[in-house]
Amino acid sequence: MAIGATIFKAQLQISDMDRHYYETHDLTLAQHPSETDLRLMVRLVAFALNAHERLVFSKGIGGDDEAELWQKEYSGDVALWVEFGQVDEKRLRKASGKAERVIVYGYQEGAVRPWWKQNESKYGRFDNVEVVLLCGSESLESLCARSMRLQCNVMEGELTMHSELGDVSVHQEWLKRAK
Repeated sequence: MAIGATIFKAQLQISDMDRHYYETHDLTLAQHPSETDLRLMVRLVAFALNAHERLVFSKGIGGDDEAELWQKEYSGDVALWVEFGQVDEKRLRKASGKAERVIVYGYQEGAVRPWWKQNESKYGRFDNVEVVLLCGSESLESLCARSMRLQCNVMEGELTMHSELGDVSVHQEWLKRAK
């Protein structure tokens, strides 16, 4: 029998001073058996950085036709497609063709920098793709729990996440901006 997903509940209180967005979101996340706690928390960070009333998590890891996190317009058009880690060129090309804007969040600096150095010239041709390294994200695991109440403050590109388990700050380093 296959191992099922682990369900996490998170309440995110977001105060984004950069975008003037102040809202609370009650989220349910399914953690795939192959997904680490760090990656799950990076998904929450990406949600907080891009929070919108129509931003949603999709069915999960491995869906070729869906982003893991995306925002669709009422018309069904994809306004934002979010990817995590070191995305391969084929998947990025598909995302770029389907969405108005694509963001790739890298979260392990030791792996992201060599990956980006190797792929920068290939990925540079995608005008609507942005690549962001989340510096300091390794500490996010310390906040992970099956039920989370998180206060997220965003100011000048830095996100501070607070819970009863502690505080973590994550800084965004833009490796590529959309044209």
